[in-house]
Amino acid sequence: MLRTSASDAETRRKARAAWPVVVRSLADDTDDDLSTVTDPAQRIRMMWPLAVESWQLAGLPWPSYTRANTPSRVFRAGEPRPGDDDPR
Repeated sequence: MLRTSASDAETRRKARAAWPVVVRSLADDTDDDLSTVTDPAQRIRMMWPLAVESWQLAGLPWPSYTRANTPSRVFRAGEPRPGDDDPR
């Protein structure tokens, strides 16, 4: 376990006190759309640490392909989509 001083812990506690936190029941039917209160750059900054952590937790190597070569497929309106495990 990482040991920290009391002053470090207090500094982190004060920083967390300013975090915007909302407590909700899982039964609440709420709209979590942040697009009215954040811009696209802010939303990308919020999700990026989650994406990095997800790759690390999955134990997968970080993708090395360029954006232009990202594996993808376009589905036109009405075109049936394969199941999630379909490698196409």
